[in-house]
Amino acid sequence: MFHRFTPKAALLSLLLIPFSFVTMTQSQTMTPDAIEAKIDSILEQMTLEEKIGQTAMRGTSSREKGKLAQELKDLVTAGGAGAFLNVMIEENMDELQRIAVEESRMGIPLIFARDVIHGFKTIFPIPLAQAASWNPENARVGARIAAFEGTAAGIRWTFAPMMDIARDPRWGRIAESLGEDPYLASVMATAMVEGFQTNDLSNPTSMAACAKHFAGYGAAEGGRDYNTTLIPERELRDVYLKPFEAVANAGCATMMTAFNEINGIPASGHKKLLTTILREEWGWDGFLVSDWDSVIEMISHGFAADEKQAALRSFNAGLNMEMTSKAFEHHLAELITEGQVQEAWLDEMVRQILRIKFRLDLFENPYHVKNRQGDLLLPENLEKAKQAAIESVVLLKNENNVLPLNKSEKTVAVIGPMANAPHEQMGTWVFDGRAKNSTTPLNAIREYLGEEATLYAPGMEYSRDKTKAGFAAAIEAAKKADVILFFGGEEAILSGEAHSRSNIDLPGAQNELIAELSKLGKPLILSVMSGRPNTIQKQISQSDAVLIAFHGGNMAGPALTDLIFGEVSPSGRLPVTWPINVGQIPIYYNHKNTGRPAEEKDFVQMDEIPVGVWQSSLGNDSHYLDIGFRPAYPFGYGLTYSKFTYSNLQLSADTIPMEERCRHKPPSLTLERPSPLRWCNFM
Repeated sequence: MFHRFTPKAALLSLLLIPFSFVTMTQSQTMTPDAIEAKIDSILEQMTLEEKIGQTAMRGTSSREKGKLAQELKDLVTAGGAGAFLNVMIEENMDELQRIAVEESRMGIPLIFARDVIHGFKTIFPIPLAQAASWNPENARVGARIAAFEGTAAGIRWTFAPMMDIARDPRWGRIAESLGEDPYLASVMATAMVEGFQTNDLSNPTSMAACAKHFAGYGAAEGGRDYNTTLIPERELRDVYLKPFEAVANAGCATMMTAFNEINGIPASGHKKLLTTILREEWGWDGFLVSDWDSVIEMISHGFAADEKQAALRSFNAGLNMEMTSKAFEHHLAELITEGQVQEAWLDEMVRQILRIKFRLDLFENPYHVKNRQGDLLLPENLEKAKQAAIESVVLLKNENNVLPLNKSEKTVAVIGPMANAPHEQMGTWVFDGRAKNSTTPLNAIREYLGEEATLYAPGMEYSRDKTKAGFAAAIEAAKKADVILFFGGEEAILSGEAHSRSNIDLPGAQNELIAELSKLGKPLILSVMSGRPNTIQKQISQSDAVLIAFHGGNMAGPALTDLIFGEVSPSGRLPVTWPINVGQIPIYYNHKNTGRPAEEKDFVQMDEIPVGVWQSSLGNDSHYLDIGFRPAYPFGYGLTYSKFTYSNLQLSADTIPMEERCRHKPPSLTLERPSPLRWCNFM
């Protein structure tokens, strides 16, 4: 399935996490033709209602409660569901699968799904932070551990990776993204797919990946979640579709349609995207699931008049499975009777679902392996999470080489709302991680320096706290210390789905507290733990060193401690352009030139314009009078503790012909169906 995933790489992947129950399964020995023949046999025996049932994903909120309703059991008995979301009580999962396999007429197994985005119990840095490491191995290992732990709870399908190209930090889901660059996102997302699925989906610790959100969701207008997108086709193909094409070629089992509309057509009803491009052009053979209720939300978009028309348009566009809403369940049979939908089309949709169930070996081994709780939070896996967190941290500033600190000579004041916030440091989309398993910066520094050398006064109870009752204690602690370590940022709930912000300053009274601490004349180290870029130019100027840590997962505290005290050197690089203020947004490194691109020599700052000056165009190029045209920090920026000098640079040639530039693909990403021109945009 994966051309990059060699037998040696597969073996190393399995050795990352010890387990002893990998056995040869029927799905491993069945040829693709044999699987298709099995599916033919099943389809011939299925009723119309049973086929429609396979297109239904049922489930509940992320907080499952209580016993199964008899109505739900009856639905499964009748073959009325193909998959379940968020069933996490083991007895409920086992009972539903038992009914499906042993009591339903066809005995077709269910797939159990969960949002396992950047860890199950061992929580890795958020995807945006993983992208800051520029190291696909971190993404691969993190996904492998997440799959290993998640399958212990019976989850065989995750809704990750999210590879929406994100150019607007106001958008809450930028935290889930892999940044603004289609090549970086392609490489990191492909590594995640390899980690989740391994080179064999039938492996009981493998999990089907789901590439989302197809497509263009990251271009939501104004950074407001679920919003409309307007994307010219060339930009759609050159930027937003590139990561999806990469994972399609890497064998990603499933994909999820987006909430947004693209140029007036909702993604869940977009036939050109779902069929023409994905199926016909790319030759992808997995199955498509809608996002939560996105089929019936086409009514709100104004694209469908009612639930029946929503079912018709989504189905005809190429959607296989409907998440939670019931448009297919209510109307597909009627649409087939009326001749608006052909049953042969439904057969093909169900075939694609059954194909993934065979690849997961669910027909032979429908039940998850029990008694694997000891496989969770293994020390070696926490160590890998720590390494990923270390590599995800970006050093923005290090004035006078204040970092790294000397352990033997320093007493530190640990201040700020994120210094001891074990839940918040895990970040968004952490349903199954627990605060008790996180090591905070405060606890890690205390262990490293000792209690006496670590003075703690948070100053604020949480990131949005606007009161200043704790300022006095924080300032007093800072006065007694040699160095001030301020850990600020955002709580986890301030980023993620539906958590967009118009103002991306540090929330609460953090800016006021930083300003007060900066007046003390002590070295001030600012660590920002957040789900997005924040507008912190003033706070950077008030600090001697600045570390962007994002939300680093369980091991964010030890990772930052090692960096601050020089056990390791920072290596992270920004995966997104860092704005000065929200007025610059969207701002990204690969913006096309205007007819009058901005240049430093032509820029006139607003305050430098003489009063009463004659009207002129002030440079005649594309910029803002008040802040110019450059970001606070560009894509790819990041410092380290070492210094490098480049010399004797030479060009291999004065010019390179187009055919020479496009001859080779990047060495770090090998695609299954290479095209000689596919990577020209990135050369």
